[in-house]
Amino acid sequence: MDAQKEALQRIISTLANKNDEIQNFIDTLNHTLKGVQENSSNILSELDEEFDSLYSILDEMKESMISSIKQEQARKSQELQSQLSQCNNALENSEELLEFATRSLEIKEPEEFSKAARQIKDRVTMAPAFRLSLKPKVSDNMTHLMVDFSQERQMLQTLKFLPVPKAPEIDPEECLVADNAVTVAWRMPEEDNKIDHFMLEYRKTNFDGLPRVRDERCWELVDHIKGSEHTLSGLKFDAKYMNFRVRACNKAVAGEYSDPVTLETKALNFNLDNSSSHVNLKVDDACVEWDPTGGKGQEPKIKGKENKGRSGTPSPKRTSVGSRPPAVRGSRDRFTGESYTVLGDTAIENGQHYWEVKAQKDCKSYSVGVAYKTLGKFDQLGKTNTSWCIHVNNWLQNTFAAKHNNKVKALDATVPEKIGVFCDFDGGQLSFYDANSKQLLYSFKTKFTQPVLPGFMVWCGGLSLNTGLQVPSAVRTLQKSENGMTGSASSLNNVPQ
Repeated sequence: MDAQKEALQRIISTLANKNDEIQNFIDTLNHTLKGVQENSSNILSELDEEFDSLYSILDEMKESMISSIKQEQARKSQELQSQLSQCNNALENSEELLEFATRSLEIKEPEEFSKAARQIKDRVTMAPAFRLSLKPKVSDNMTHLMVDFSQERQMLQTLKFLPVPKAPEIDPEECLVADNAVTVAWRMPEEDNKIDHFMLEYRKTNFDGLPRVRDERCWELVDHIKGSEHTLSGLKFDAKYMNFRVRACNKAVAGEYSDPVTLETKALNFNLDNSSSHVNLKVDDACVEWDPTGGKGQEPKIKGKENKGRSGTPSPKRTSVGSRPPAVRGSRDRFTGESYTVLGDTAIENGQHYWEVKAQKDCKSYSVGVAYKTLGKFDQLGKTNTSWCIHVNNWLQNTFAAKHNNKVKALDATVPEKIGVFCDFDGGQLSFYDANSKQLLYSFKTKFTQPVLPGFMVWCGGLSLNTGLQVPSAVRTLQKSENGMTGSASSLNNVPQ
C-alpha cells in the first residue's frame, strides 16, 4: 500500500511538472505569436516609410530635372528670340534701303543722283544686314538633357530584405560561473565576416530549464560586444539561476536570438532577523546599529506589512537555506542584558556558504560568527559551546580574537576592513578571512549537530552585511591546505554537541 502511494506520488509529481512545462511552452507560443503580429506590423510600417522615402527622392529628382530642362528651353528660346528680333530689324532696314536705291535710279539730275548714290553707299556700309551673323547662336538639340535609367531600374529590381546574421550558439561547457561573475561564451554556426558586434541579454530567475514568459524579470542588455565571450562581474546572486541569450548584428540589422541557456547561480541569501535582535539594536535587512535609546519609537519591521505592535505580530521565521515561510515571531527580548546580538533569518543545515561583514569605522566592539538556534537570551557569541565567532574590541584596549565556549584565542593579524565568513556545514568548518586579500584569519573545526544561524554582536557602532556571494575561488583553494593551519586552534575546538 505504501509503495503504491509512493509510486502514485511520483506519478503525480511527474504529471504536475509536465503540466507546468507545457503551460510554460503555451505561454511562450502565445508570447511569440503576439510578437510576430506586432513585429510584422512594425516592419510593414517601416517598409512603407522606406518606399515613401524612395518615392520622395524620385519626385525631388524629377522636379529638379524638369526645372533644368525648362531653364535650358528658356535660355535657348531667349537667345533665338533675340537673334530673330535683330534679323527682322536688319531685314526691314535693308528693304527700306533697297527701295530707296531703286527710286534713286530714276533721278535725272546728275548732281542729285550723285548725292543719292553717296547716301546709299554710306547707308549700305552701316547697314545692320551686313554686320549681322546669319548663324544661329544655339541649336535645337536637347539631347544633353536626356536620361537613361536602365541601370537604376536594374538596381531597384535587386532591392531585397537585409541579410540577417544567423543565431549564435552559446556553449554551456565554455561558460563559467565563479566569484560572483559569469563568463558567457558563444560561437557562430558558420563564419560571417559581416558581423559588427554582439548583444548579450540576461536576467535572474528561480526556475531551471527554459526561460519563462510569466512572472519573470526583464531582460538586461549588454551591447556592442566585439568578441565571442563576455564576463559579467560583481553580480549579487540573489536568484538560483540566470538566463542568457545572445544575438549577432551587422552594420544594418540584428539577427535572431540564440537558444537561451540557464546557468546556476545559487548562493546564500539572508537578512538580519529583527525579531531576534536585542532591544538596543536598530536592525534593517542588511545592517545593524547600536541604539543607546533602547529602541524607543522603533517597532520591529515586517516585510510587506505595516507594523501594528510588538507582540503577537507575524514575522518571517528563521528557516533553512532556500525557504522562508511565515511564522509567528518572537518579541524583541529574544536577546537581553549584555547580549547585544542579532541573528540571520535563514538557517544553514548543509553545504558550503560565504558572506561578508563590514564594521563602521567608529565601532567599539563587535563579533561575527554562527550559533545554534538554542543560543540563550543572555548568551554572548563565543561564550557558550553553541556559538563560534571572532571578536573585535576597540574600547579601552584593542583586541582581535577567536572565541568559542568562553575560550579566547588572540589573533596575530590586523583587523581587516571587511571580514569574509566561510561555513562548511558538512565538513564542520568555520573560517574567517580578510575579504579583500582572502588571507585566512582563523578556522574552527567541529561537527555541527544542528542547523546554525549567522550571528552578529555590536556595541557602540554598526555592521553592514553582504550576502548572495559564492564561495570565492581563493577561499576554496585555501581550504585544501587549511587543515594543517588549524592545529593552533585546538584549544577552541570542541567535541560534538
